[in-house]
Amino acid sequence: MTSTARVLAQWAQDIEPTAADLALADRSLVDTVAVALAAREHPVMKVAASLSEAGRWATAAHVLDFDDLHMPSTTHVSAVCVPVVLTAGGGARAYLAAAGVMARLGTALGWPHYSAGWHATCTAGAPAAAAGAAVALGLEASQIATAIALSVPAAGGLQRAFGTDAKSLQVGFAVEAGLRAATLAADGASADETVLDEWLPLVGAQPVDPRSADLAGPAVPDGLAVKLYPCCYALQRPISALAELAAEAALDPADVRRIELRTPEATVVPLIHHRPQTGLQGKFSLEYAAAAAVLDRYPGFASFTDDAVRRAPARRLTALVETTLLPGGDGLLDGELQARVHTGNGAVHTAALAFPPGSPARPPTAAQLSGKLADCLAGLDTDWSAWTWQNVVGVLRRFVP
Repeated sequence: MTSTARVLAQWAQDIEPTAADLALADRSLVDTVAVALAAREHPVMKVAASLSEAGRWATAAHVLDFDDLHMPSTTHVSAVCVPVVLTAGGGARAYLAAAGVMARLGTALGWPHYSAGWHATCTAGAPAAAAGAAVALGLEASQIATAIALSVPAAGGLQRAFGTDAKSLQVGFAVEAGLRAATLAADGASADETVLDEWLPLVGAQPVDPRSADLAGPAVPDGLAVKLYPCCYALQRPISALAELAAEAALDPADVRRIELRTPEATVVPLIHHRPQTGLQGKFSLEYAAAAAVLDRYPGFASFTDDAVRRAPARRLTALVETTLLPGGDGLLDGELQARVHTGNGAVHTAALAFPPGSPARPPTAAQLSGKLADCLAGLDTDWSAWTWQNVVGVLRRFVP
């Protein structure tokens, strides 16, 4: 019997990136490292001091929730794959191997897995980290498959952690598990490759036939969504819609009397904080995101602090949000978001949006990406345009030791 782990391992060993694949890898490197540097003084980094280098970098890359996302699998691919590959001494090819395994494994886990409460970035991330580290270490396909199998016992993470330090820390745990598994495989450890096939149904995936695995096309099928706001991806669309509406209508936040939102219920699965008290909770609150979009126009880092979430105008607007959830859906960008903002003079301003800027359907412009990087690196004497897979490790060790 051919195992899923062996099929993925052979693909990872044999990968021959195209120019488009390499361009995605290089963009992901810059985006992920910049986001990690922006988190260098976040309180969670003191807590994460006892983690390994890879674990600390992954925590930093994820804690601001500004990292990229693979939409079909609902996984934060680069927060896992960039740190583990850099730590293992790999480059773009190893990153693409890890990212491709993560995207395919996460897609196999599917929306039922995510909507049940699993943090797919961690469940798909640990085996992907093992594959990426193993490729970076130059292991053979049999050893890569063993590394994937050895990572499975640590492939766990829950959405209940969202809005707490545990969310980013458990991404660090997944990266550490993958790196540990690859190192053990390199040292000759053995494992039953079919453990991955046994595990998939246990966590809600449909049975997988390894012989029918889709390994064609780009290294990362469907590409990656780049965030333009530092919060959960489920908030990128409502923020974009309401911020544009507020700007075009020149809304006075004090004049807003009611904010109505309509969206498929699948699109709000991770938005578990309805009256947030902290900046981290605000990153998973549809109500606060709507308020911040109207108040701030561009909700950036300053919009997701504890003080920003607790400010009186934000609390007032948060309480005015009414959400109608349409039945069904199977993803964070299912259907479209519809918004209606009522003002004191009786006017009603409307907006509808299917794909936010930064999504694969609307890739970030050079100006948008440069603006994001500038925000992330404000105050740092480093030039992101000079970063490579070979020299960026020194940058991380300097600022995120």
